[in-house]
Amino acid sequence: MAGLHIVRTDSRDDPALVAARAQFARHGFAAPSVLRWPGWTALHFGYAVGGVETLHVDGDDFVAVAGTLTFGNAIGKPALVALLAGWAGVPDWDRLGGQFTVLIRKTGRTTIFGDWFGAHQLFHDDDLGVLTTSFLAAVRALPRPRFDAQGVYEFAFNVVPIGNDTVIEGLKLLDPRTMLTLDRDGAHVVAIEKRLPDTADAMPPAERIALHRRLLMRVVDAHVGHFGDRIFCPLSGGIDSRLLLAALRAAGSRPHVYVYGDRDEDDVVFAEAIGQAMGFAVEWVDKDGAVSVTPDGFAERVATDFEQFDALPTFGNIFDNGGAAYGRDKRHAGGALAASGGCGEIWRDFFFLPDRPLSPRAVAHSFFARFDARDATGAFDPRAFLGAIEAKIADALGVANPAAKLSRQWIEQAYPRVRCRSLFGREISLESRLSPYMMPFLDHRLVAAAMRLPMPMKQAGRFEAQLLAAIDPELAAQPSAYGHSFTEPPSAAHVRSEALSRIRPAWLRRRSYAIQRRLGRATGDEHGGLLTPEWLGRVLDLDMPAMRRFFVIERIADRAVYRRIAALEYLAEQTGLA
Repeated sequence: MAGLHIVRTDSRDDPALVAARAQFARHGFAAPSVLRWPGWTALHFGYAVGGVETLHVDGDDFVAVAGTLTFGNAIGKPALVALLAGWAGVPDWDRLGGQFTVLIRKTGRTTIFGDWFGAHQLFHDDDLGVLTTSFLAAVRALPRPRFDAQGVYEFAFNVVPIGNDTVIEGLKLLDPRTMLTLDRDGAHVVAIEKRLPDTADAMPPAERIALHRRLLMRVVDAHVGHFGDRIFCPLSGGIDSRLLLAALRAAGSRPHVYVYGDRDEDDVVFAEAIGQAMGFAVEWVDKDGAVSVTPDGFAERVATDFEQFDALPTFGNIFDNGGAAYGRDKRHAGGALAASGGCGEIWRDFFFLPDRPLSPRAVAHSFFARFDARDATGAFDPRAFLGAIEAKIADALGVANPAAKLSRQWIEQAYPRVRCRSLFGREISLESRLSPYMMPFLDHRLVAAAMRLPMPMKQAGRFEAQLLAAIDPELAAQPSAYGHSFTEPPSAAHVRSEALSRIRPAWLRRRSYAIQRRLGRATGDEHGGLLTPEWLGRVLDLDMPAMRRFFVIERIADRAVYRRIAALEYLAEQTGLA
C-alpha cells in the first residue's frame, strides 16, 4: 500500500515515531519520507517492492498515498499531480478510483481520507492522535492494549471483524463516511455523504451491458495504460477471475496468468485448459509444494509472516510452510500490478436471500451466525454478539433500526459496504504494501450501477455471464466449473442450488452451522496451516492462556476457527496483549 504513519507531534525524534519506523521496517519497508506541519508529523513509505510513485511534494503542499489510487485515467505521479492541482477540500469521486488512503496538504490545510468504501484500512486510536496503515504499529502505540471481545469473536467465527471494529479495544478503522482535517489543535471530523441506489431500474439489456462494460473498462484502462503487460492475473474455473482477464485483454494487456491449487483441482484443470485452447500460458503456482519448512525453522517462518502479514491476515494463516508469502511475492514481482477478481458478487446474489423487503437483522442472522456457542466461554452472549453485528450492518446501510424492513436492492448494499469492505479490505491493505493492487469490481461507480440490477438478473450469475460474453466471447465460451460455459444459460442444477438456499428461512440459516457441528460434519477449510501440536507447540503455548478467556480451546473442532484463535494467541504473546 506503500504506508502511512501519522502522529500528533512536532518532534522528528519522538519515541513514537522511532518505534513506528522500526515496525514498518519489520514489515519490509525501506526508510520513509518525513512530512511535517504544525502539530503533526507523518512518515510515508513507498511500495516495498516498487511500482508507481505515491508521494508528490510541491513546496509546502504535498499529497501522500498508501494503497493504489487512480485519478481520471492516470496512476502514479500524473495522478498525484492532478489530484493536488484540483484539490478544493473535498474528494472528487467522479475522478478518484482504487482503494487507498490519501494525506493531502494544500494552502495550509491538511486532510486525510480513504477510498469510497473505506476498504483500505487506516487505524486510529480513540483520541485520533495516531493514524496508521499498520495494525501492529497501532497496537504497539497504545499504552495498555486489550482485546475487544466482540472483535475477537467476529474474527474467530466470521473471518474478520466488520464495520470500524478491530480485535483491540480503543482501536478503530476510519469510517468511510468520514475524513479528517489535521491542524495544531488536533484532528477534526468532517462527514462525507455517500449514497448508493436502493431501487432497480428498467434499463434495456443492451444499454445496461454497454454501461457496465464502459465503467469496468474505465477502471482497467487507467491501470493498463501504465503497466501494459506487467500485470499478474489469476484464473480459475469460476467467472470473476475470467471477467477480470477479459477486461485486461480488452484493454490491450496480455497479463501473466496464473492459477493456485492442487494439480487435479478444478481451478487448475479448467485454467490450464482455457490457456491451451486460447493460446496463452497459465502458470500453475503450487504454493504448498513449492516451498517447505523444517520443524527447527518453523518459529522463524511464523515470526516473519507475523510481521509481513501485519499479524492478522484475512484468514489468520501465519502458520503455513511459507507458501502464502511465496505466492504473494510472485504476483508482485518487480513492482508489477497484481490484479484480483474479488467482489465480483456485486453482479450476483451473494446472500441468497428472498427477493422481498428484508431487515439488516435478517442479513446478520442468515450470514454472520457461523458459530457454535459451546466453543466459547461464558464471555460469549450469542444474542449480544448478533445484536452488535445487526447494528453495524444497519449503520452501514444508513438506518438506525436493525429490524427496519428495507427494499431488497437496499439490502444488496450490505455486500459492498460490509462484506467487501471487511474481507477484501484486509486483503487489499496487505497486498498493496508490496506494489500496486487492482480490485476493479469494488470501484464505487461500477458498484452503483450493479446496485440497480433487478434481482432476477443477478441470480445464477446471468448478468455477469452476459457481461463477460460481451467483452470477450471466446473466453466466455470456454468450459467452467459450473458445468456450462458463460455463453449458455445457467444449468438447472446451478439454478436449483441457489433456489434451495433462498427458500431457507433466516432462523434455520442462523442455526445451520451449529447444527452441522453438532452432527459431527466436517467444516471446509481451504487455507490450511501446520496446526498439529508438533508444529504449533513450537511457536505458542498450546494452553492458549489469552484466548482461554474467550474460548473452550479443547472444544474447537473447526480447523479454520482454531487457526484464527491461534493467530490471536500468537498476537497476544508477541505484544503483551491481555
